[in-house]
Amino acid sequence: MRESWSAGAVCALLLAVLLTGCSSTSGSDAGDGRLGPKASESSTTQPSGYGAVFLAVDECSSFGTTSFTEVPCTSERAASRVIARYDGDVGAGPACPATTDFVLHISAQGTSGTGGDSAVPKGYACMRNLEPPHPGDPGGGGGPRTIVGDCVYSSGNRQVRETACDGSGQRKPQYKVVKSVLRRASCPASTALYVQLGGAQPVGCARPVQVG
Repeated sequence: MRESWSAGAVCALLLAVLLTGCSSTSGSDAGDGRLGPKASESSTTQPSGYGAVFLAVDECSSFGTTSFTEVPCTSERAASRVIARYDGDVGAGPACPATTDFVLHISAQGTSGTGGDSAVPKGYACMRNLEPPHPGDPGGGGGPRTIVGDCVYSSGNRQVRETACDGSGQRKPQYKVVKSVLRRASCPASTALYVQLGGAQPVGCARPVQVG
C-alpha cells in the first residue's frame, strides 16, 4: 500500500506502554470490603519529533512494543487508533473507554523557546487495535479496565488478574464479572467475588466459571 505523508506526520514520543495484562484487587463474600486500584507494567522510549497535536483522537500509530510512531491511518504500518486522549496522569484523569485495548502514557516534551511551555503536554492516549485481537473487549483477557463480561483468576493475596474467558490465556478463568453495581448489597445472591471496576458502578459482581 502506498503511503502519503504530511509534514510532521511521523512522530515518536517518550511514553510508557500500559500492557494489556491487567490486575485488580477484590474481596470475597467473607472479605474485608477492600477494593484497590489495578496494577500495570510499563516501558520507555525516546522521542524524535512530533506534529501539531501528537496522537490526537482518531489518529493512528504504528506497531510497537516500546516505541510508537504516528502514521496515517491509511498506511499499511497503521496498527491502532486513538479513541480518547487526555492530559495529565492516567490515575488522576478520566478513565479510558471500556473497550480500550491499551494505553500510551505520554511524557511532556518541551519547546526550545523561552516560554517554557511543552509542545507535547504530559498525558495519555487510549488506543484501540485496528484489527483483532481486541484484549479490551468483554472476555478478551486484557485492556486497562475490567468490565462486565471479563474473566479473572486469583493471583494470591486477595488479588485477581484478567484472563481470556475462552481459556486461550496462560491461566484458566475462575470467575466472570456478570454485573456492575453501585454497592455490594446490590449484587446477585450467586456472587462469589467482588471486583473493582471504577466508574459510576464501581463494584463488579463475579460468579464462578464452570470449567469443562
